[in-house]
Amino acid sequence: MRQLEIDGVQIHDEGACYVIAEIGHNHQGEVEKAKALFRAAKDCGVHAVKLQKRDNRTLFTRELYEQPYLGENSYGDTYGAHREALEFGYDEYLELKQYAAELGITFFATAFDFNSADFLAKLEMPAFKIASGDLVNTPLLKHVASLGKPLVVSTGGGTMDDVQRAYDTIMPLNSQLCLLQCTAVYPVEPEEMNLRVLESFRQKFPNVVIGLSDHQNGIAMALVGYALGARVIEKHFTLNRAWRGTDHAFSLEPVGMKKLVRDLQRARAALGDDQKRRLPSENKPLYKMAKKLVAAREIPQGRVLTRADVAIKSPNDGLPPYELDKVVGRATRRALRPDETITFEDLDGTA
Repeated sequence: MRQLEIDGVQIHDEGACYVIAEIGHNHQGEVEKAKALFRAAKDCGVHAVKLQKRDNRTLFTRELYEQPYLGENSYGDTYGAHREALEFGYDEYLELKQYAAELGITFFATAFDFNSADFLAKLEMPAFKIASGDLVNTPLLKHVASLGKPLVVSTGGGTMDDVQRAYDTIMPLNSQLCLLQCTAVYPVEPEEMNLRVLESFRQKFPNVVIGLSDHQNGIAMALVGYALGARVIEKHFTLNRAWRGTDHAFSLEPVGMKKLVRDLQRARAALGDDQKRRLPSENKPLYKMAKKLVAAREIPQGRVLTRADVAIKSPNDGLPPYELDKVVGRATRRALRPDETITFEDLDGTA
């Protein structure tokens, strides 16, 4: 059975969908704003909040780090300065870890490089996320897998060969793996989400939990993903979609996230099992809607019933219409009034 445990929560096909609120850098470099996002996510009912950790000096080339970055979403004159303005250090992460524990919500982060992975390991994070851009970064995959914590790996931009390679790299070191179908477009249009890949993943990787990193505006596609087998859903989260930053516009605000959690819970219940049966709650509506066999007119005792002698009418507290062929052609043992229920006891012969 495919199963994964993150911070004491069991994730499997028959369980609730595990929802991750991807905060990323939507906190805008402010610890108090990050705490507000944590609180709001907890109120929405998500299981976990997630940030992104980068060691910018070692992650980017000097050219990219020093490249001018002056757009409307910039927090610095260069790309490096922009990224540094949004980055939390050890003390901030420790404070946020303690705050998440007080709230009772799981907190972990994406490791974008080796130093960041070690940074998060020192904080004893309960899990690691690997971003789509590192699906083919097998050295980083090996390093993070060796840390012994559950891995949630996004597969945006990858081929099935890339996913297989990542799987083969991680599993010998760490079987605590979740693979997320993902399209690395922000936001993504529904026609580019390719949600049936979830079914392909479930068939190809039967021993790992499958999920969806959903960059689409809205919540409907996450529900489709759940129906196709995703048991981890990651959605970007903000307090205000109008805030400065590239991710806010396609992130869910608290109202949307709360609806997503609610609807995923409903979806789990709505899927039910694979047994078709009548439910007790259907009895009352079907009493009026369904039908029975009744006498179409005055019928004397001893009459051999024809089709014209039998009517099909509501309510359904008698022989169902599928018994019609067992009624026609048999003689009545007693007289029947119009609309009187026909029973097998009223007829000669055997049903």
